[in-house]
Amino acid sequence: MTTAFTFDLFADDFAQDPYPHYAKLRAAAPALEHPLGFWLVSRYDDVVALQRAPHSTDERNLVRLPSWKSDSSALGRENRMLRGLAMLDQDPPDHTRRRRLVTRAFTPRAIAALEPRIVELVDAALDRMAEQGSTDVVEELAILLPFTVISEMLGVPVVAQDRLRELSGVLTLGLEPLPDPGLQARIRAASQELTEMVGELARRKRADPGPDLFTALIEAEDQGDVLSEDELIAQVGFLYLAGHESTTHLIAGGILALLRHPEQLRRLREEPDLAGNAVEELLRYDTPVHLMRRITLEPVRVGDTTIPTGSWVVACLASANRDAEFWGPDADELRLDRPNARQNVSFGAGAHHCLGAALARLEARIAFSRFADRFPEPVLEEIRWNGRRNIRGPASLRVRVQ
Repeated sequence: MTTAFTFDLFADDFAQDPYPHYAKLRAAAPALEHPLGFWLVSRYDDVVALQRAPHSTDERNLVRLPSWKSDSSALGRENRMLRGLAMLDQDPPDHTRRRRLVTRAFTPRAIAALEPRIVELVDAALDRMAEQGSTDVVEELAILLPFTVISEMLGVPVVAQDRLRELSGVLTLGLEPLPDPGLQARIRAASQELTEMVGELARRKRADPGPDLFTALIEAEDQGDVLSEDELIAQVGFLYLAGHESTTHLIAGGILALLRHPEQLRRLREEPDLAGNAVEELLRYDTPVHLMRRITLEPVRVGDTTIPTGSWVVACLASANRDAEFWGPDADELRLDRPNARQNVSFGAGAHHCLGAALARLEARIAFSRFADRFPEPVLEEIRWNGRRNIRGPASLRVRVQ
């Protein structure tokens, strides 16, 4: 089906408010082939079906590269992010094997045991914010909380943390549809440096093991199966990257939404039992990760359109989370008591459901509820967006607190 509609990811106002653009996309084209060489799927039912279907995440199954990955070496394993060995880039059975070895560190019991430390970190951040009066929520809370938690889980030395944070920030740009050859070179360089740093940390951990996730991954075994050195480095790098970037934007975007809806912030403070559902609704209302990729292993029918085998398909998670056909006429409203909020698509589904979803939910629940309790009348002073189309959120969120 041919359509004249153009979905402009790079429109001037997209980074500030992409949701009107998503609404037009849903109305115009259930499946749209973008000029940059990928397909967009934006309606709730179609996104859920794509998430649950056994399609690929391995770029080697592509028939044609999107234009921003069209440099001649893009498919070479040595030039792919973390050499293409992270779980995010793997299909079963390789994905299943690696996930099984990592999952034991993310059991409900293991995550629940982190709650006292997360409360301690949140309270310390809120203390600093109260002392400052006018403060940046992103720097003081949204970044530091998940970054510190994943660093401590992995046992990453403090001296290495700042550089790893810088490198992971560059690597997340590899998840953006940015057709800039210079940027792609930066991403590959960052991936190589991060790989080398994690490799050196692995050597130190083998020589001096500790009670941390890094050591657990080195020692992880399932019926004689262990991670190879390259697999270990890729999984640790991926966990470091995934362990804080998306949660940072969940916390920052969630607090921004509460600031813009003071009646909902008041409800959260007065009805603490809403905290768990509030996380789900804030995940739905302003999704931290907007886009999810799949590579089709067979033709996919969406409406009247057939997406060919070997296509790069982008599922617009943020669009699906605002689809009025599923959520109802109030899809663009924030309702912390929305009864079906947990049906948001933010953490994926099927084999690639987010491994760290429970940890992200725990961090966000504690951050939101304790922020609401501590600051009854916070005032939004200034917001600056990070300008991204995928992992989108405030780069700075200045708030006056009392």
